[in-house]
Amino acid sequence: MAEHAIYCYAWDLADGGVAEAVDEFLKIGINAVTMAGSYHAGKFLRPHGRDGKVCFPEDGTIYFRADRSRYKEISPVENSIVGGQDVLASLCARDDIAVNAWLVLMHNSRLGEACPHATVRNAFGDRYVYSLCPSAPACRDYAVALCSDVAASYDLAAIALETPGFLPYAHGYHHEFALLRQNAWLNNLLGLCFCDHCRAGASSAGIDADGLRHRVRQAVEGYLASDVDFADDMAEAFWLADAVLDPGLGAYLRWRCGIVTSLVHDIRAAVRADVAVNVIPSVARPTGAAWYEGSDLAALAAAADRLDVCFYEPAVARIESDLLDVRRRVGEDGAIGAILRPGYPDLRDRAAVMQAVAVLARGGVDDVAFYNYGHLRRGALDWIAAALAASGSAP
Repeated sequence: MAEHAIYCYAWDLADGGVAEAVDEFLKIGINAVTMAGSYHAGKFLRPHGRDGKVCFPEDGTIYFRADRSRYKEISPVENSIVGGQDVLASLCARDDIAVNAWLVLMHNSRLGEACPHATVRNAFGDRYVYSLCPSAPACRDYAVALCSDVAASYDLAAIALETPGFLPYAHGYHHEFALLRQNAWLNNLLGLCFCDHCRAGASSAGIDADGLRHRVRQAVEGYLASDVDFADDMAEAFWLADAVLDPGLGAYLRWRCGIVTSLVHDIRAAVRADVAVNVIPSVARPTGAAWYEGSDLAALAAAADRLDVCFYEPAVARIESDLLDVRRRVGEDGAIGAILRPGYPDLRDRAAVMQAVAVLARGGVDDVAFYNYGHLRRGALDWIAAALAASGSAP
């Protein structure tokens, strides 16, 4: 049976009660809940929240009870909500809906502040506290332990891995600010990690990481010292030229893909066999751009049980185009699930949601999830119900 899931947070389920929320999901044709088991900070507007309308979740915490014996240098911090109510356990106790744990891995400012040596380090030596580096052994140990822990302790159908790789420079960190225009060339160079682990790993693969770091420093310093602002199309062209022609940059980017793929392999090997390991490769648009984060779509599809692709687009035609590209990259045997946002800035009415689900089905994607319960207006839940009913999946 196809999976029709809804993403959600523990605080939204606890707000009105797990039983009431699940009953609502079942009525609209949802048969799985994908709850955040590990998450970062945010400022969230909750249209139908009862316990307030704006939520600031505790940064970088987990929403399940951890087995501390599994962790080494980096250990997760439990959210305060877990002390009062284990929402994930309440979900898993039901027998009428499947439960998945959604785990944000390398995006964690709390753990980055506690373990700065394990974070991404740019060409100038600056540490990005929000970005754990997937080549750092301590971060890899943490990610594997986190995934195996929740899968062993809870009756889950799957885990969904988000940010298993290298985060971009512009990733919504608190009060990001610059008095110069941002562009893809600058952001991509500033986003490259040159920590000790990355440089040593790349060097062992025959890549001159120190030479690349020097060239990146020179390029960025020259740009910042000028009075020039690159236009968007020019910046994209300059970045492409560097990625293709700079000795070592293309090899470095491909090496990063191998790091992320091997981490997913390690997670799949550590998680009990009856729990699926799915990967959200990126929220970059289009999905093909995920390679910058180390997400090789074909390799990840082979390492994991399914790719859960964020089709976060404002037009159904763009979803169809992205699906065609993802499919040609992963091949006919690669399992693909879809995540849609039924609301601003993506699918803004009932017809668009219905068309998107239909287009995905025609493209062979029947496993569809909707993001995110707490953010959605009530009307959007009706749109989901209509789309699933039209697909023949509603009860």
